[in-house]
Amino acid sequence: MKIRIRQLNTKTTMKKFVIILLAVLCYGNQYSQEPWTLEACVNRALEMNISIKQSQLEYAGSEIDRKGAIGNFLPNINIGSSHSWNVGLNQNITTGLLENFTTQFSSMNLNLNVNLYNGLQNVKRLHRANLAILASQYQLEDMTENVALRVANSYLQILFSKESLAVQKLQLEITKKELTRVKELVDGGVVPKGDVYEIEANLASQEKNVVDAQNAYFLSKIALAQLILIDDYENFEIANESYDIPIANILNKTATEIFNYAVGNKKDIKISETNVEIAKKDLELSKSLLQPRLSAFYSYSTRIGYSDRVVPTGEFGTSTIGFVESTNEKVIAPFPIYKSEKPLSFSEQFDLNAGQNFGLSLSIPILNNLSNRTNVDRTKVNILRSINSLEQKKLDLENTVNQSYNDAKGAYKAYEASQKLVLARESAFEYAQSKFEVGAMNSFDFTQAKQRFELAQSELIRTKYDYIFKLKVLEFYFGVPISVN
Repeated sequence: MKIRIRQLNTKTTMKKFVIILLAVLCYGNQYSQEPWTLEACVNRALEMNISIKQSQLEYAGSEIDRKGAIGNFLPNINIGSSHSWNVGLNQNITTGLLENFTTQFSSMNLNLNVNLYNGLQNVKRLHRANLAILASQYQLEDMTENVALRVANSYLQILFSKESLAVQKLQLEITKKELTRVKELVDGGVVPKGDVYEIEANLASQEKNVVDAQNAYFLSKIALAQLILIDDYENFEIANESYDIPIANILNKTATEIFNYAVGNKKDIKISETNVEIAKKDLELSKSLLQPRLSAFYSYSTRIGYSDRVVPTGEFGTSTIGFVESTNEKVIAPFPIYKSEKPLSFSEQFDLNAGQNFGLSLSIPILNNLSNRTNVDRTKVNILRSINSLEQKKLDLENTVNQSYNDAKGAYKAYEASQKLVLARESAFEYAQSKFEVGAMNSFDFTQAKQRFELAQSELIRTKYDYIFKLKVLEFYFGVPISVN
């Protein structure tokens, strides 16, 4: 369905239009950078957009959470050591006396804890982490698609403004030509001098229209430049000059077909669906807190001292421990004799002083202020909320697709009507022009015919780009890549 705007019949008018357009473009591009294509603009936006960067960070955060969930399957292993000095008044282990000296000790320990059963929380947390990654990915893709659509819309707005500006400049040149012709007719006595004033007023109005169109064009460039984070507004130019109406294959589809595709592929729907699954996984996690927990533990520790030690010599001495009352004989008892030696080596003490501790630990939740039960109830409510949100998303999507479908068809009908109107207004203008040049029509009626033709041209451009954008929106929901052609 490729439709072209009918050009002015006269070769002179067309030649002027081309010359003016080329002059404007050459002057504008004289100091400009290389023009930006739609693809380049989209790539720039995807690279620089802050919202997309934020979504990328959220995705990276989800990946980190998944690593944490995997880590829950691993045992907790901790190794510790210490070295201490005891300085000051201490008891001498050899003499038993209090003395001022320094003692040193080292200790080391290894602790291991393994979760044997906790209601399969680790498995469920891993499943939830995978779902969160999927949701983050969908969020990133949805953000990317929406940014691309916004860029395409801004790009089309520039094209619209550029074509509108070209039309205004062309009409201004035509009016200047007509002013020269009217002055010739006035000098020849064909038309009254008042017609000159009418044309001059029209010329002033068109000069204002050109200024307004130039401002609109510049503002549209600023809007796109800001969207893709480019500061040099003055030298920012897009590559393509104009576009014909694209072939609207999408309108061969029904609104139902487009909706069925969108509901199965649109990322915001997939995000809502994933949120439902995450809510269900949260319910499983909250229920697992009601189940008993079984864990195994093991610890190994040892201690090394650096002070002299007391060891038996193998010899015994005797000491009087009392007297026999009747005979007054001594009661003698043997006692071992000890001696002081250097401390054992590090490796010897490491083995001799080692100790181990291991066992199982069972925890059964009985009552914890109903917090676990409350969490279960809360997650059930969250599931219902997620389901309702999903259903609302589908309803909103269906309404949006139907609206977009009708808007696209209506925009095309408006474009067709504008084409017919332009042809009619052009014929009327050419007829009025021929009558005016021979003095058979006054300047007011001629100006009115010319202005109606100008308005018809402007409306044609507006309906053209309105239709193109609405097609792009409809194609967006059907998964067609963003392009202007």
